[in-house]
Amino acid sequence: MSHARLFVGACALFFVAAPASFAADDPKLDVSETVRKGLDWLAKSQHKAEGCWEANGNQYPTTMTGLAGMCFLMEGSTYKQGKYSDNIRRAVAWYLKRSQPNGMLGNPNNPTETGRYMYGQGFGTLFLACVYGEEDNEAKRKELEKLLTKAVLFICKAQTDRGGWGYVSAADGGGFDEGSVTITQLQALRAARNAGIHVPKVTIDKAVKYLKDCTTPKGGIIYSLAHGQPVNGGERAPLTAAAVACAFSAGDYNAEYSKKWIKYCKENIPFGKGRLAHDEYQNYYFSQCVYILGDDGYKKLFPEDKDPMRWTDFRKTMYEYLKNGQSADGSWGQGGIGTVYTTSINLTILQLENGTLPIYQR
Repeated sequence: MSHARLFVGACALFFVAAPASFAADDPKLDVSETVRKGLDWLAKSQHKAEGCWEANGNQYPTTMTGLAGMCFLMEGSTYKQGKYSDNIRRAVAWYLKRSQPNGMLGNPNNPTETGRYMYGQGFGTLFLACVYGEEDNEAKRKELEKLLTKAVLFICKAQTDRGGWGYVSAADGGGFDEGSVTITQLQALRAARNAGIHVPKVTIDKAVKYLKDCTTPKGGIIYSLAHGQPVNGGERAPLTAAAVACAFSAGDYNAEYSKKWIKYCKENIPFGKGRLAHDEYQNYYFSQCVYILGDDGYKKLFPEDKDPMRWTDFRKTMYEYLKNGQSADGSWGQGGIGTVYTTSINLTILQLENGTLPIYQR
């Protein structure tokens, strides 16, 4: 299913796709070499024996493998062919080998995942769904379909009564939920549904309602409903940016909330202007949103705004920021989670214009 069909309500009528690349107009914006170096570093950093990726201190392998694997799919490689097909196959084999009978993709015996396994569940499901969507080998499709069906069921069962997700399942976490994990599951479920895996509509509807319920009068998303109702001053820009991405990828047709989230982010996120708290996470999601809006989408939504947000402008600032921050070996080492995490996030942003995966397409 084309991602272009999933725009938010009436907003879908306004979005006009911008050209796939502006590099010909401005050589400074050509990031092909930056991406190549980054992908080559990521390929070399894959665990030789296991096929996974890890954060600092061998942490969060389920999450890191999903994020890294997506970068190779965005390059155009698939399970069967392409420069990085072997990296993709090894990552898929790792998930198939370590997934639990109940559909959990993580390893509950890994101390770095015991208390945060839902992040890995979301990013792993996203990656596997994108692999499945491009696979035409019948035997491999059946194997992946079985794994994905169980992974989706695990996500659905882990949802809280409020409609969100926490770091662990609702049962393990006493019903706690928060925005960032909720958004990770919501995008994973959309990718699975796009690929043809059954996802209960009620699960997505409850999750979208959760994000709406987390919205303050100013239009920002709060951390968690477990700590009370949303009030002005409790907003978190990274979470709001992620909510916008889900508004585009989860089929939420209520333009009112989407416009609130977009406006809040536009007014509160200084792109590419130095280190900010959680700015990798923030840039990861909001880059997706600005890319989908293109050069005309924001202006159509907010015609009264004299300073419209445009992908061309965002791209110029963000690409320069990312190119300048890349290490000589092709990686990005900023951030506290680790080099694999930051490199994967930045490569995702730099490859949005490739348009290879439905979840990121206009």
